[in-house]
Amino acid sequence: MKNYDKISSTNAPRTELHDALGLTGAEISINTLAAGTGVPFVHAHKQNEEIYAILEGTGHAVIDGEEVSLAAGDFVRISPAAKRQFFAADDAALKYLCIQVKAHSIEGYTAADAVM
Repeated sequence: MKNYDKISSTNAPRTELHDALGLTGAEISINTLAAGTGVPFVHAHKQNEEIYAILEGTGHAVIDGEEVSLAAGDFVRISPAAKRQFFAADDAALKYLCIQVKAHSIEGYTAADAVM
């Protein structure tokens, strides 16, 4: 049995990697909003924080009523209880990676979790 899984992403509006890669500690999705569109709902989470990495384009998020501008290269962490919704700019698509993990669950990371 191999100790890794690999897939290639598609140009689909949303690709969820949880099942495709057999993830056990995170949910990761690749999302694309066409120019002038947005996620059609506001949402929050019970226990998972989300980290958004803006890969391409521009747009904005509304987080707890505050508008936050977004551009390629930006990273945003959102607490579980925060209400959020994402929008692409009128003239550009917005492509982003969303990583969802249980808040306060990491016990070791980088060198602290490495086995040499």
